[in-house]
Amino acid sequence: MSPILLEMPQGQTKFHRLVLDYTGTLSMDGALLPGVGERLLRLSEEITITVITADTFGTARRELEDLPLEVQVIRDGEEKAGVVAIWDPEGVIAIGNGRNDIPMMENAGLSIAVMGPEGVASGLLRSADVVTRDINDALDLILHPLRLKATLRD
Repeated sequence: MSPILLEMPQGQTKFHRLVLDYTGTLSMDGALLPGVGERLLRLSEEITITVITADTFGTARRELEDLPLEVQVIRDGEEKAGVVAIWDPEGVIAIGNGRNDIPMMENAGLSIAVMGPEGVASGLLRSADVVTRDINDALDLILHPLRLKATLRD
């Protein structure tokens, strides 16, 4: 699998892993949001995907079982950051909505905050490179990189 190349303010950057929060980012009340599965399936052809979640509703593994990705259940934001740190953080795209996503987002080469149906932690907005109105818009930025280039250029 080759990395995804995205135009960032510092130039073209290679991203080798997409790391996502589950609760409130990919899901609402524990159920995967419409359109997310299809987008993750398309992205999995280009990049390794890992979902790192506290799994508040205990449904992440079941909801994601048919998708080619890894699910890791963690305790807190520091553990999320530690997982990202293992994978060359500059090559990681992180997407989340919660307060416990802040450490992970601060470590990632590209961080996208999602303002989904369960809201977004205000502190996360300060850590994000981009803020989107929902997860499908966030995933579409990666699937259609010129949208991201237009958002981040000087």
